[in-house]
Amino acid sequence: MMKIKALPDVPRWAVLAAHAVPLVTLPSGLWRLALVAGLPVTQDAELGTMGFGVSVYVVSLSVVSELLAFLTLGLVRSWGEVFPRWMPFLGGRRVNPAAATGAAFAGVAGLCALAGWGVYASVADLGPGIPASPAQDALLIACYAPLLAWPVLVAAVAASYYRRRTSAGRGQYGAGRPAASSWV
Repeated sequence: MMKIKALPDVPRWAVLAAHAVPLVTLPSGLWRLALVAGLPVTQDAELGTMGFGVSVYVVSLSVVSELLAFLTLGLVRSWGEVFPRWMPFLGGRRVNPAAATGAAFAGVAGLCALAGWGVYASVADLGPGIPASPAQDALLIACYAPLLAWPVLVAAVAASYYRRRTSAGRGQYGAGRPAASSWV
């Protein structure tokens, strides 16, 4: 069985949830990359022939969303407790649990707002829509539906991180510095 890297005091469910976050963002990113590449994910020929600026934006959106999803791993690994030494000004310092969870829950709020707006825009028929066949619509839904799990997973992992790092008897910033063997 494959071993998933995490700190020893992190609950297994939190480790699995943190590792699931980059996986739930991947299908939508791949759909956007297919759109930029001109693959037949829509019936609109104009969408497949985007200008350079729009193509860069769409690819950047995919890359940034995946990088943000990978940040969730910091809530279960040592670099979420002590900044890596290579980071300028912060290297070797403890990560403030309130700051880390505050950033995570701000992300959750933003993701919920985006999801709410997307549902509202779809129901209210705002915008031109994406012309597609039923199979293309099914592919779009299959690629974007996993994104609904993103804020839920991040919220659960962030709550676990905060509880673990601020429990009674552990001091203001959680346990001592992780052992060298736990740096993963």
